[in-house]
Amino acid sequence: MLTKELEQKLMATAIEYRKRSHSPYSGFCVGAALLAKNGTIFGGCNIENAAYSVANCAERTALFKAVSEGVTEFEAIAIVGGKADGPLEFCSPCGVCRQALVEFCNPKEFMVLLGTSEEDYKGYSLEELLPYSFTPKNLL
Repeated sequence: MLTKELEQKLMATAIEYRKRSHSPYSGFCVGAALLAKNGTIFGGCNIENAAYSVANCAERTALFKAVSEGVTEFEAIAIVGGKADGPLEFCSPCGVCRQALVEFCNPKEFMVLLGTSEEDYKGYSLEELLPYSFTPKNLL
């Protein structure tokens, strides 16, 4: 269960990971903090590449880091973003990240926190952000 204190910790972690962004082309820096059901927080930042298709979003960086460590059950993710030289703005995950998250998360229960600070954020279920998602159930 997410508490206000835990939500704020996730936001603070996402803000910290945003500082690690490698975004020399767009200048748009994103940080994410993914909360596993075991309580571990995995951070991620966006990583751009001169060959654009090789780039990776902050959300998937955190997700892939967690899965590579054997963690596959998650409760929430906090996301912050904005131009490197500007203020934070509400930054929603792209469609690819939403689809990557739905592979491991219950869309009705998994929370996505979008914010501009530890105090200013909004929460959405993954289902709200990706209704009618394609899941492993579709392959049965």
